[in-house]
Amino acid sequence: MGALMNPEHSWPIPPPGGWTADDLDTLPNLPPHTELIDGSLIFVSPQTRFHSESVDHLTWELRSQAPEFLGVLREFTIDIDRRNRPEPDVIVFRDDVIHGLEQTRLPAESVLLAIEVVSPESIDRDRETKPIKYARAGIPHYWRVENTDGRAVVYVFEREPVSGAYVASGIFHDRLKVSVPFPIDLDLTEITPKRRRPE
Repeated sequence: MGALMNPEHSWPIPPPGGWTADDLDTLPNLPPHTELIDGSLIFVSPQTRFHSESVDHLTWELRSQAPEFLGVLREFTIDIDRRNRPEPDVIVFRDDVIHGLEQTRLPAESVLLAIEVVSPESIDRDRETKPIKYARAGIPHYWRVENTDGRAVVYVFEREPVSGAYVASGIFHDRLKVSVPFPIDLDLTEITPKRRRPE
C-alpha cells in the first residue's frame, strides 16, 4: 500500500496514484461509511433525521417486497473498479454473491438497484458523480431520494442499454409504484417523521 499517516492530524496520506478499493479494508481508523471515489477517500457527514428515516424505511420495505433470490442491504460498499468503491445508502442485489458474514463489499455486476438519499454535503455526488459511475458499471436501476419541503421525493432512473446512461423514468411524491427491478409499491409519506399532535 505504501501509505503514510499524517502525524499531526492522524489522517491517511494517499500513495502516488491514490487509494484503491482494497485499501478500504486495510487502512486503520477510518470513519464509518468511508467511500472511495476516483481514488480519494470520502468521509460522511453526520446524518440528518430525514436521511436516517429514509434509509430505514426503504430498507425495510424493499426487504419485505423483494423475491427470495434478491438481497437488500443498507450502507454497503460495491466494487466498481480499482479506484471506485462507493457505498450506496441502499442496494438490491442478487443473493448468490454473498459468501459469508465477513464479506465487506459486493461486485457492481450483482447490483440491480442503487439508492442514494441526498444530504446537503452529497448533492453533487448523488446527482452527478455517482449516477455516472453506477451506469458505467452496468447497474440497471438508480433512485435518488430528496427532501423537498419536508417530504420525500424519489427520482427513478433506468439504464438505457445502447447509450449505457440513465434515463429518467419517473418522479414520485406520495407513492412509488414500479414493476422493475421487481414489483415495488411504497408509501413515501411514511418516510417523513410524523409531527407530534397538539394535546
